[in-house]
Amino acid sequence: MAVASIAGTRPLLTATLHHEARTFAPWIVLPTALSVSSVLVYPWLFPDLVERRAFAATVGANPALGLIFGPAYDLSTVDGFNAWRSLALGGFIAALGAIFIVVKASRGQEDSGQAELLASGVLGRSARLLTALVMAVLCSLAIGVVAAVATGLCGGAWGSSMLLGAGFTVTGWMFAAVAVVSAQVGADARAATTISVSLLGVLFVLRGFLYSVSAPTWTTWANPLGWVQETRPATGDHWWPLTLGVALAVVLAGVGFALQVSRDFGQGLVPSRPGPPRGRNRTPMDLAVRLNRAPIASWSVAFIGLGVVFGYFTRSVKGLLEANPAMAGVFASGAASPADLISAFVTTILSLVGIIASVAGVQIVNRVRTEELEDRAEAVLATSVARVRYIATNVAVALLATAAFLLIAGVVVGIFASTADIGITFGDALLQALATIPATWTVIAFAVAVIGARPVARPAIWLGVLVSFVMTILGPSFKLPGWALGFSPFHHVPDVVAAGANWWGLLWIGMVTIGFLAIGFAGFRRRDIP
Repeated sequence: MAVASIAGTRPLLTATLHHEARTFAPWIVLPTALSVSSVLVYPWLFPDLVERRAFAATVGANPALGLIFGPAYDLSTVDGFNAWRSLALGGFIAALGAIFIVVKASRGQEDSGQAELLASGVLGRSARLLTALVMAVLCSLAIGVVAAVATGLCGGAWGSSMLLGAGFTVTGWMFAAVAVVSAQVGADARAATTISVSLLGVLFVLRGFLYSVSAPTWTTWANPLGWVQETRPATGDHWWPLTLGVALAVVLAGVGFALQVSRDFGQGLVPSRPGPPRGRNRTPMDLAVRLNRAPIASWSVAFIGLGVVFGYFTRSVKGLLEANPAMAGVFASGAASPADLISAFVTTILSLVGIIASVAGVQIVNRVRTEELEDRAEAVLATSVARVRYIATNVAVALLATAAFLLIAGVVVGIFASTADIGITFGDALLQALATIPATWTVIAFAVAVIGARPVARPAIWLGVLVSFVMTILGPSFKLPGWALGFSPFHHVPDVVAAGANWWGLLWIGMVTIGFLAIGFAGFRRRDIP
């Protein structure tokens, strides 16, 4: 890289850190809180060996947890529990943060016009991209250091805590480099983010899936997230796999800088297609569908893939449970049957699909605010389109799209389940997917309330997704009481196969959904635009 191409990097980095460093805080806090909370509560929740063995059996009874957290090498110690619960998920959060930082500071500035203003000064062509990469590297490093030190101070073993933090850092570095490449390929910042996050999601799901079905060992080494998993904090403390991640980050970053030379300013290597000479959208609904057509298509393909992965997993779950020594004892005692656990597994899987679908729905709702800030919504509202109609059409697209995503995954899972002798029919899986839709709508309705009534609190739109994930996936491992788990709408989704399924929960979350929507519509009708 020529020195002239990075001229001005130091003052740009200093100024950018001055304005953007505070945005690192959530990405640092979340993995740190995940690790620290695991160390603090484990001795309280599982004070003796009997409790710890019972917990290990519980984890073995729900293979869906392996999809999220990966292999549980040792749940009998504080550090083993922390490594299982924090390594994969904390690394995922660090990777997300790195992606958003790189794309915002590179392609995001081009889309907003800031890059053109900066380029009018003494600034090399690669200075902005290098600044974006250095910011992500520093944020990832801060995540690892803060999480490791805080975990060690709270009682974790220093060796395993440091390795855990290093895993967070290297995961962030790898996907910061991925974002450097996608920022050159995507037509705009949104496309670049979609490419990077999609790759992260695919690798994350494959890592958990291949582990859960006991795939050959080589599949672990074919996935960069598997390299971090193989460090095995507290049960092996292998540092050397992290060198593979560092090497991959260096190579991908080099590729990204090389690709930057080949693209035009403000354009990606895959350019966006020009629109028609004259507009074809005649109604607000047409416009809402047009704006979200590409992400809806992308998410549809993703949910077909999720359905295939989870469906294949559902077919083999009975064998996985019966092969678990702890569960074999449970079945022999009559305390539970494979059918009970399989139906609970399907409920958990489709709740996880619902949480992922809510991410897509919140993105569509968030587009309403984006259109405002980019001064496009005002032109639409200057016509005869009423405010309530404008936001209602966007909300309708979000609700219908997420329902379709869940049904797509439910159909695919049902096809797999119906071809295996596991006691779950196609109709059972499809009905479970239908029962999950209201919970997903509640999360989306919360985002509507924030965007409609308090758009200055825009980051809070993701609070519903976060609470749902924490309470649904993490809450049971912390033995949280029912009233706490009830903050997640997915806690109220019935197991449709179970005898005496309680459907009243759907009524209550339906009422909450209507309340959130009313708040959002009323707020949007009365507030200023933007």
